[in-house]
Amino acid sequence: MATLSTARSGDNPAVRAPAVQAGAIPRGTTRRRSRSLAHELVEGIGAQIHTQALKPGDKLPTEAEIMQSYGVSRTVVREALSRLQAGGLVETRHGIGTFVLEPRPGQSFGIEPGDLAAAVDVMAVLELRISLETESAGLAAQRRTDAHLAEMRAALDAFEANVVNGGGQAVSPDFRFHLSIAHATGNRYFADIMSHLGATLIPRTRVNSSRVAQEDLPQYLRRVNREHEEIYSAIARGDSESARAAMRIHLTNSRERLRRAREATQAAEKSGKSR
Repeated sequence: MATLSTARSGDNPAVRAPAVQAGAIPRGTTRRRSRSLAHELVEGIGAQIHTQALKPGDKLPTEAEIMQSYGVSRTVVREALSRLQAGGLVETRHGIGTFVLEPRPGQSFGIEPGDLAAAVDVMAVLELRISLETESAGLAAQRRTDAHLAEMRAALDAFEANVVNGGGQAVSPDFRFHLSIAHATGNRYFADIMSHLGATLIPRTRVNSSRVAQEDLPQYLRRVNREHEEIYSAIARGDSESARAAMRIHLTNSRERLRRAREATQAAEKSGKSR
């Protein structure tokens, strides 16, 4: 596993394990906003991945180790890991850890020009969902019943079965899982809002999410369902904080992938017009 190091360049040269350099996040920055800290952590880890200081297959330190090494909160660490996942640099495997991914050279990263308007609207819906469903997951962890958990489990199992069969019918169980969390809050207004918006809440009903993520559909859906499993596990054990964090990461990943793809598409269009 790659280790965190707070060493400066003049320190013990015998320490040669891949490390996230402490310079990426100076100490004494506790008053700064968590998003700024998360951004700096992303920049630091991302730079080491690009320079091969952290190589494909390397396991990153645990959340607790990063928190201890840099004096940042769990929220900061999770937001940073979420952004790295959205950028396709790392992958979190449920119950195992976070690993550096192989780069994907030569793959198209963007949105079909005709989908740009839809992508902007989907990002707006995702902003709403991050606010709504993050709290929904936290409340569900406090109030869920065994029946609620059974419904969530059934939705996840149906999702996985669809992935095995190619993933073409996974939208319905995806929406069913998120709606079941809303029901588990015990507050009917969460479920009313979700039901009103319907399956259009799911980004891939309107844009090609797997293309945006640079993955084939089954690979993309398996990763989505791993994120679902993280949410379910936190709700099942009654851990509100972790449930909120897992839901935020899940939805933020989608938003960040779309944002990056939209920017890449717009840059490509601008470059084409300037020729």
